[in-house]
Amino acid sequence: MCWAERTLALVLRAVGLVAFLVIVPTFMPFAWMGAIHEWLGLGHLPDATIVPYLARSTSLLYAAHGAVVVYVSFDVRRYLPALSLLAWVPGLCGLSLLWIDVTAGMPWFWTVSEGPCLLLAAGVVAWLTRRIKAEAPGVPG
Repeated sequence: MCWAERTLALVLRAVGLVAFLVIVPTFMPFAWMGAIHEWLGLGHLPDATIVPYLARSTSLLYAAHGAVVVYVSFDVRRYLPALSLLAWVPGLCGLSLLWIDVTAGMPWFWTVSEGPCLLLAAGVVAWLTRRIKAEAPGVPG
């Protein structure tokens, strides 16, 4: 295993673990969500039916994505073709989230930590994936 494969595996595990930890709000009492929302300076969290649904389902989707990313990290060479997709899709999501955060008026700390971090992680995954392909010509992808 070359250094790029080892590094990519570590990056994927770190990113996947962080994404998976977002499973917590899926099962968190809504009152806690409201308290965190206010603590972040976002005001009162509306109690409309769609709000807890979107909060919980989004957390669950992030966690599912994290689980897939961690799984793929254990055989980087085998999943190299999929890793190209796992770089482009989050990269596009990072750009989209940056736009969403800015247009929604999210606080600066939220805007800086969401889209740009996702873009950075996607860029690192894309770069390492290309390095692996360049260093190991027989690798598919």
